[in-house]
Amino acid sequence: MSNPLLHFSGLPKFNEITPEHVSPALDTLLGEGKQLIDALATNKDAPSWHGFALKLEDLDEKISRAWSQVGHMNAVVNSPELREAYNTNLAKLTDFYSDLAQDERLYTKYRAIQTSAEFKTLNQAQQKIINNEVRDFKLGGAELPTEQKIRFKAINEELSKLAAKFEENVLDTTNEYALYEADKTILIGIPADVLQVAKEAAEADKKAGYKFTLHFPSYLPVLQYADNRTLRETLYRAYATRASEFGKAEFDNTPIIKQLLKLRDEEAKLLGFNNFAELSLATKMADTPQQVIEFLQTLAASAKPYAEQDMRELVEYANKLNITDMQAWDVAYVSEKLREEKYAFSDLEVKQYFPESKVLAGLFKVVETIFGVFVTKTDAPTWHKDAHFYQITDQNNQLIGQFYLDLYARNNKRGGAWMDEAITRRVVDGKLTTPVAYLTCNFSAPVGGKPALFTHDEVITMFHEFGHGLHHMLTKVDDYSVSGIKGVEWDAVELPSQFMENFCWEWEVLRHMTQHVDTGAQLPRELFDKMVAAKNFQAGMQTVRQVEFSLFDITLHSSFDAYGLNATGPKTPLELIEEIRDQVAVVRPPVWNRFPNNFSHIFAGGYAAGYYSYKWAEVLSADAYSLFEEKGGLSAEAGQQFWQEILSKGGSRPAMESFIAFRGREPSIDALLRHNGMRN
Repeated sequence: MSNPLLHFSGLPKFNEITPEHVSPALDTLLGEGKQLIDALATNKDAPSWHGFALKLEDLDEKISRAWSQVGHMNAVVNSPELREAYNTNLAKLTDFYSDLAQDERLYTKYRAIQTSAEFKTLNQAQQKIINNEVRDFKLGGAELPTEQKIRFKAINEELSKLAAKFEENVLDTTNEYALYEADKTILIGIPADVLQVAKEAAEADKKAGYKFTLHFPSYLPVLQYADNRTLRETLYRAYATRASEFGKAEFDNTPIIKQLLKLRDEEAKLLGFNNFAELSLATKMADTPQQVIEFLQTLAASAKPYAEQDMRELVEYANKLNITDMQAWDVAYVSEKLREEKYAFSDLEVKQYFPESKVLAGLFKVVETIFGVFVTKTDAPTWHKDAHFYQITDQNNQLIGQFYLDLYARNNKRGGAWMDEAITRRVVDGKLTTPVAYLTCNFSAPVGGKPALFTHDEVITMFHEFGHGLHHMLTKVDDYSVSGIKGVEWDAVELPSQFMENFCWEWEVLRHMTQHVDTGAQLPRELFDKMVAAKNFQAGMQTVRQVEFSLFDITLHSSFDAYGLNATGPKTPLELIEEIRDQVAVVRPPVWNRFPNNFSHIFAGGYAAGYYSYKWAEVLSADAYSLFEEKGGLSAEAGQQFWQEILSKGGSRPAMESFIAFRGREPSIDALLRHNGMRN
């Protein structure tokens, strides 16, 4: 019990966990799990909620709590030792859950509960758990013949390894790249704070000049602001060809993509589906791949005329900048220049008004206003000096939830932003376990004695991830497997996060969360009005870009014959994405762009045949937020309704039921188009 990963009575002991703890902890938990499963499977008594299902809930919670700490540290403080421990035990974990998912004895007992008299006495959440388990056993191969079960399990294990390797290759190629530049004339246009970070990074490496990397806080400002076109192209090429044949062979994700697609197709067909997309949609709001494609095509049809106008305007402006053959590495630069001229402000100017402390205080004020809860910083062991810990309490000072916040980009930390579960709310024997979340971003750290400053886009990202956190922490469901975000359909899980983004465009919110880093002045109303006017700048281009990725994903996993899987001739994902671009894109990357090779969402992140969820959730979130608009913005009444019908219910009922309970009707695409300036 000295192993900190086997400590379940309180918060994780991040100050004690080492890679050496991982294998012993997982071996202990999985060993206990196998004993419990055998005991439950061979028990002759009629299965019941308390005697059977609840014991498996307890087991899953323990394993998940321990593994979430390992997975989280692997993502935020990656090291060779931790990576090895993670991958070794990921294989064990996959093997354990593959066996569990195929155990006919357990499947039979869940079905027995589902058809028993007791089932009608269970609460809504418990019934949903039983129904989900029966469905998931079918999807886990429990009904397959023995020989096919063996193959199904082998596929799952290999898919797990391939996904982990895909992510590692992207991380390794991102971490490995560095561009050192000593000539300051080449760096003209790049913001001073970015240059300061680059200078300090070069000094840390004992190099002259400035160091630029493919981590977003370093990469994006170069693409946006560097006047030197060659510099932009150099960094863009490195970024766009990550984990491809243009780099080290051992980091090339091309063969991994091929194998992933083949195995996913085989897995789906073993279960009786026509393709992997059908299997993926079995646990989502959408019913069929064709339904998803029609939704995306409807969105594209509305957005493409606006996207084409955006592109015409961009090309015309590029000509004014003497860029007569605008390329992919010019788009962000020309867009920023055009936006500055059109709306007379820059991201850099706005960034000076968003110091970290004011942004967090403003975010917490929104949550306090609409939900009546309070966020305060407190102490807990963390994995890095830049990570901090907070608690959420209600008006009676009762603890509701807690979260870790790790905001800054650094080496050995996975890129992007995400929320994950550390501890999930549940009640057992009258004892409440309070939910705890991880909230992780990759923003620029403080530099030169000044606080960290966020772009408005980063402020939106902060609100987005906090929305996920609220979904996890404000649940009122007492049963583990459908508490918080657990059990929520994948294409509805982005609803609370995208909903929270809307507040970043409210004057009553923004004015309280700004303070100029040098003068202390509040964001001027005039500048805010310009930001709002620019809000839908290139909304058409951005929409068709997301539709492009979503159509690529759903087609790749449904009707596209990748690599000649069905013997109709070899095709590749690169050929598919070009076909999709023919239909919807207005920006064409160069032929050497290898976007699929670093599309971690669908090849390593759980969004396979589900990337459309982002756009579908935008429909849900825009429509949900329209109720707040009708009630004047920061409405406590609408906030309580949102908490009661969406956040508190977690996965205890279908997401569509929750949305209708909140909005009084099914979702409509109109609010999204209106918010994006594509409908009055």
